[in-house]
Amino acid sequence: MASNLTPFTSRLALLRKPSIRFSTKAVQKLQFIPKLSRPVAPFLHRTTDFVSVHYSSCLKARAINASSQDEELVVLGIETSCDDTAAAVVRSNGEILSQVVSSQADLLVRYGGVAPKMAEEAHSLVIDQVVQEALDKAKLTEEDLSAVAVTIGPGLSLCLRVGVRKARKLAGAYALPIIGVHHMEAHALVARLVQSDLQFPFMAFLISGGHNLLVLASDLGHYIQLGTTIDDAIGEAYDKTAKWLGLDMRKSGGPAVEELAREGDEKSIIFKVPMKQHKDCNFSYAGLKTQVRMAIESKNIDAAIHVAAASEQDRKARADIAASFQRVAVLHLEEKCERAIEWAMKIEPSVKHLVVSGGVASNQYVRSRLNKIVEKKGLQLVCPPPSLCSDNGTMIAWAGIEHFRMGRYDPPPPACEPEDAVLDLRPRWPLGEELAQGRSEARSMKTARIHPSLTSLIQASMQQ
Repeated sequence: MASNLTPFTSRLALLRKPSIRFSTKAVQKLQFIPKLSRPVAPFLHRTTDFVSVHYSSCLKARAINASSQDEELVVLGIETSCDDTAAAVVRSNGEILSQVVSSQADLLVRYGGVAPKMAEEAHSLVIDQVVQEALDKAKLTEEDLSAVAVTIGPGLSLCLRVGVRKARKLAGAYALPIIGVHHMEAHALVARLVQSDLQFPFMAFLISGGHNLLVLASDLGHYIQLGTTIDDAIGEAYDKTAKWLGLDMRKSGGPAVEELAREGDEKSIIFKVPMKQHKDCNFSYAGLKTQVRMAIESKNIDAAIHVAAASEQDRKARADIAASFQRVAVLHLEEKCERAIEWAMKIEPSVKHLVVSGGVASNQYVRSRLNKIVEKKGLQLVCPPPSLCSDNGTMIAWAGIEHFRMGRYDPPPPACEPEDAVLDLRPRWPLGEELAQGRSEARSMKTARIHPSLTSLIQASMQQ
C-alpha cells in the first residue's frame, strides 16, 4: 500500500499460501481486464524474503497454524467507507466479541446527505475512540489480536483514508498482519458468519445507499457480476425522497420512507418502473427520483415543513407519494432479481441461497417482496440481522478472517510510517467480472472502473 514497504518476517510463517499480489503485469495477462492507465500499488504482498526485523511482538510465540488452531484467530475490523465509523473484534469461530458504530446522523440531517469532507472530519474525530471501545468491550488489548482488517474500497476516498491510516498505525505498532477488504464482498460474506452452513456457490443481492449489486458468488474471491446500478442506487433514491418529503433523516431515508409509506396508498400515484425495456439485470433510479420530485412539486409540498407539523391533508399526500415510490422502487429490484436468479441457475445449478445484505436490506418491505421472488424460484433467502446489514466492523473483520485463512494478507506496516505515505485506496473497485449478457453500455459505466476487480486480482495472483 505504501511504496516504502520492507521485507519482513511473517509472524504467520506457517501460513505460506500465496497472498494476493496486486500486480499490474499479471492482471493484464487476463484478457477481460483493460489496460491500466497507471500502476496499481500493492496492498497485499507475496512474501519471498524472510529476514530479521525489529519489532518485539514478532518474537513472541504467536505464529498461528490456520489449519489446526483456527480458533485462535482474533481479528479487529475497521470500516470508514462512508458515513459510519465502525470497529469490531471477531473470533474465527464466528463469535462477535464487540461491535461499535459511531453514526453521523446529525451531519446527514444538516447536509441532507453525506458531505465527504465533513464525513472525513467526523471519522477523524472518533476513530481512535471507536477502535479503543471495540477492544475494551472485547476485554482484549492490541497484543491479543491476530490481524487487522480494514476497508480499502469501494467508498469515499476521504473517508477510506481515515480507516486505513488507523489500521496501518495500529498494525505497525504491534507488528500485526493487515488485510485490505472489499466493502461489498464483506456485505456478502457476513451472511456466512450468521448462517454457518451457507456454502459456495450462492447468489448475493447487495443494496445500499451507493450500490445495487447482483453477483454470483462461486467461491471466496470469485464473483460474477450479473447486474449493477448505472447511475443512482436505491438507497440514494430513498434518501432524496425522504429529504423532499420533509422526513426525519437521522436514521437515514429508508426507514423514514418505509414508516410513512404504511399510511399511504401505494397505487395512488403511477410512477413508471425504470428500465422495463432493458432485458438485463442492471438498475437505474435517477429517472424515478425525477418522477418523485415532480409529483412532490405538483402537490405543493414544502420540505421545510417537517411531516410531523404538516396538516392532515398534506401528510396524506406525502404518505401516498412515499408508498407509491416504495412500490415501484422495490418492483424494480424484484424484476431484476428474478432475471438474475435465472441467469445464475444456468451457470451454477447448485445455487440454493440468495443473500440480501446492505443498508437497504434492513427494510422489511424490501425483504418481504424479495422473499416472494426467492420462494417462487425455489431458493432460500438469507438476510443478516439489521445490525449487520448496515455498515459495520463485524463484516470487515469476518471478511478478513475468510481471506486470512487462505493466506491473503499484508505484512505489518512500518512502525513509524510517514503521515504522507501513499495509501492504496480504491473508491471505485468492482467486485467481480461482468457477465457478457449483462454488460451495460451506459456512459457512466464506461468510466466507472479505476481498479481491476477483486476477482481478477485474485485470479492473476493464482497464475503467478
